[in-house]
Amino acid sequence: MALLNREQIKQILPHRDPFLMVDEVIELVDSEKCVGIKYVNKDEYYFKGHFPEYPVMPGVLILETMAQVGAIALLSIPEFKGKIGFFTGANNVKWRKQVLPGDTLKVETVITKIRGPFVFGAGKAYVEDKLVCEAEISFAIG
Repeated sequence: MALLNREQIKQILPHRDPFLMVDEVIELVDSEKCVGIKYVNKDEYYFKGHFPEYPVMPGVLILETMAQVGAIALLSIPEFKGKIGFFTGANNVKWRKQVLPGDTLKVETVITKIRGPFVFGAGKAYVEDKLVCEAEISFAIG
């Protein structure tokens, strides 16, 4: 059951189509953790070129989804409401499996540290409870 739907997510994140990568939020612990869902539709714009004969969700968009899910947790904190979380880095990124049209991507991002306007987190993405990607991410609040 969705805690936040796409319209409610748009009240938190400034992203819009075609770059809003979170369809719903199923868990939210302000400043600590967010779990979001991306329904990977066969009609996604990126499948037209990545790759037409064998469509695969680009890894950088899985990483972007992790950042957006983390930003939802962070921007839900009253002092950061209405701000923008700018993605500033990714470390120890590992892509383990492909994400294909029709998959449901479940992304969990945990905020590990907040230092002023700088935020650090750890993200994991799953399809059917199989880890497809993990990374340490960082952003700045602007």
